[in-house]
This record gives sequence, structure tokens and C-alpha cells, in this order.
Amino acid sequence: MYTKTAVVSARSLLGAAALACTLIAGSVAAADHKGVVAIHVSTQGLDLSQPADAQTFYTRLKRAAWVTCTDGNRVDLLPSDNLQGCYEKALGGAIRSASVPMLTQIYLANHTLQQAAALGILSPAQMVAK
Repeated sequence: MYTKTAVVSARSLLGAAALACTLIAGSVAAADHKGVVAIHVSTQGLDLSQPADAQTFYTRLKRAAWVTCTDGNRVDLLPSDNLQGCYEKALGGAIRSASVPMLTQIYLANHTLQQAAALGILSPAQMVAK
């Protein structure tokens, strides 16, 4: 009975994480207009509590953030004026919305706590405290 409850809870958590972390958005310009490009990133087939799967998803998020801030997979879009800033904001936003400790640990291996805090990303210890 308890095992089934744990499995259902784990699936619910993963489902919520999948919904929360499927979107990366960045600002780009099309001619004289500013806009937002959003790219959906799938967690299908991944268990984000497993290091290898979390790393795979992190790589997908990084790629989507880069595409979002460059051409958005559209020929008529121009890259952001601040490509690195756009990329960091898009990646950080995806990590923050996912709120998955393993994913946050991977992010923190490549960024400082100050960078994470500036984007509203909670450390794994802060996540547990909530």
C-alpha cells in the first residue's frame, strides 16, 4: 500500500516537473518588432531524479536557450542584442520553473550561487526547506 502511494506521488511530482520545465523563452527581434520566442523542451522518457537523465535534460535546455536567443528556428528573427544575457536568463528561467533538485545541482556546478539567486533559483537546500 505504501509503495503504491510512493510511486503515485513520484509520478505526480515528475508530471508537475515536466509541465513546469517545458518552456524556454527569450527576447528576439523581427524587423522593427520585439517579441518573445518560446520553445517547448520535453522530459518524456527521462527520470529527472537520475543524474544521467537530468544531465540529458539540462543539455536539451541549454540548446533550447541558445536557439531561443539566436534565430528561434526562424529565418526572419534576429539574435538578441545581449546574446549571453538572453541565454543565461532563458536557461535560468527554465531551471527555476522546473524546481528539480538534481537539475539545480547541475546548474550550480556551472554557475555561482549569486547568479542563481539573481534569477530566483533556489538551492537544493532551500527547496527542501520549503
